[in-house]
Amino acid sequence: MTTETPRPGDALVRVGAILFLIGAVATVATVTPLFLGLSRLPTPAYFVSMVMPLGFGVALVGLLRSARAQRVSAAGTNPATPRTR
Repeated sequence: MTTETPRPGDALVRVGAILFLIGAVATVATVTPLFLGLSRLPTPAYFVSMVMPLGFGVALVGLLRSARAQRVSAAGTNPATPRTR
């Protein structure tokens, strides 16, 4: 356990990494029978492989959200309050 407070985007990065790993395992599982000359897996197995780019996108959104939060905190402004001219 860490004593670090969760930052914006951390949960998205974790979920994205898990989805990416699930998709990567599914991709290996669907390609392996093709190389070994076995029968193809059913079509839903190929759809699970599409989770890999989805996970990559979710993790990327989490990283961008985290970077934006760091930039806002470094600037010392609160994004919820409107700026005055």
